[in-house]
Amino acid sequence: MAQAAAMAHIADLAEYVATSPSSYHAAASAAKRLDAAGFTALNEADEWTLGAGAYYVVRDGAVIAWVQPEGATATTGFHILGAHTDSPGFKLKPKPTTGSNGWWQAGVEVYGGPLLNSWLDRELVLAGRLVLRDGSVHLAQTEPLLRIPQLAIHLDRQVNDGLTLDRQTHTNPIFGAGDLADADILAVLAASAGVDPAQIAGYDVLTAPAQRGEVFGDGKNFFASSRLDNLSSVHAGLIALSDYARKPEGQRIAMLAAFDHEELGSQSRSGASGPFLEELLQRIQASLGATVQDTARALSNSVCLSADAGHAVHPNYADRHDPANRPQVNAGPLLKINANQRYATDAVGAAAFARWCESAGVPYQEFVSNNRVPCGSTIGPLTATRIGIRTVDVGVALLSMHSAREMCGVDDPWYLSKVARTFFND
Repeated sequence: MAQAAAMAHIADLAEYVATSPSSYHAAASAAKRLDAAGFTALNEADEWTLGAGAYYVVRDGAVIAWVQPEGATATTGFHILGAHTDSPGFKLKPKPTTGSNGWWQAGVEVYGGPLLNSWLDRELVLAGRLVLRDGSVHLAQTEPLLRIPQLAIHLDRQVNDGLTLDRQTHTNPIFGAGDLADADILAVLAASAGVDPAQIAGYDVLTAPAQRGEVFGDGKNFFASSRLDNLSSVHAGLIALSDYARKPEGQRIAMLAAFDHEELGSQSRSGASGPFLEELLQRIQASLGATVQDTARALSNSVCLSADAGHAVHPNYADRHDPANRPQVNAGPLLKINANQRYATDAVGAAAFARWCESAGVPYQEFVSNNRVPCGSTIGPLTATRIGIRTVDVGVALLSMHSAREMCGVDDPWYLSKVARTFFND
């Protein structure tokens, strides 16, 4: 049986995912949790006067929070846990109300690299932000509204020999039936946010599975949910940083940087390739009176723990994994290694991660790709390149990554939060 603390962590992770159907909701939900933990919200447009304390900033669908300890100086380094708030799925297009043959449909565009077939025959919500003509921003989330129905086997007798989905014609979800002149999906979204649909001037709205995360399996050892890649890491960082803020004992400034748009390559104002983290580090250092020399010294004494989901060995496709490194669920977080720097881990970082895990009483396991299977990447190499700090890539082991419903072990997200807590305290 999973440990009681791990079960409590999973229950809270399920709640966080349920309140975070889009990156914008994930940032807003994180802000509420940080408020409750005593953090101070900062506005980027204001001049900051910073001292010892706990702070956070939200930029669109990203959030960065940090704890500045007593005695921090211009050469104090940073311990940053990096993660991302977005997940693959579908994004609502302009002129989104479509349909044919008596069905009302939503016009959507594929976002990132989802396992398309996993989105079929599931109830979906629409969630994101609406921007009104007066510039105000409102979060919107519908009740279960959409479904992408698969073609019946009677009409495609060869479907089990290989399913091919046309992204344009086969993935538009239905949301109603009747005369298309009566359909208006933006009106449904506006009603969910309590705003006038005529006032909507812009929107960033995506699909999300309606089904809540569930514990399952013999001994209740497994957890299935949407958006474990990568809300499992965001949540672990929130838990660890909030706990650390109650009693900060580390020698560095502890920080959680949860970026948006990782699934698209991170090239945005709120992505890891953008300026968000660098600008905040500069403002923190400026408040400490840092010179160019001080900044270089602080960054040389800093580390980023890039936490993003990885792959557990798949029992039905074991040949797709490295023959010697076979990560299991509930065996601890992954230390992700790649010779071609798709992950940023090096020997120094690997040794440090081993030390943090040992101190936290947490097992860990190494992950490396099969040479025949190209490796994905994370915010780790981007952060190492942009900021120039040592970066270690880690994460929770999943099955069905990029599915509408991913799976992990119950213990592993809790293990990750324990290591993060030790990392912040180092």
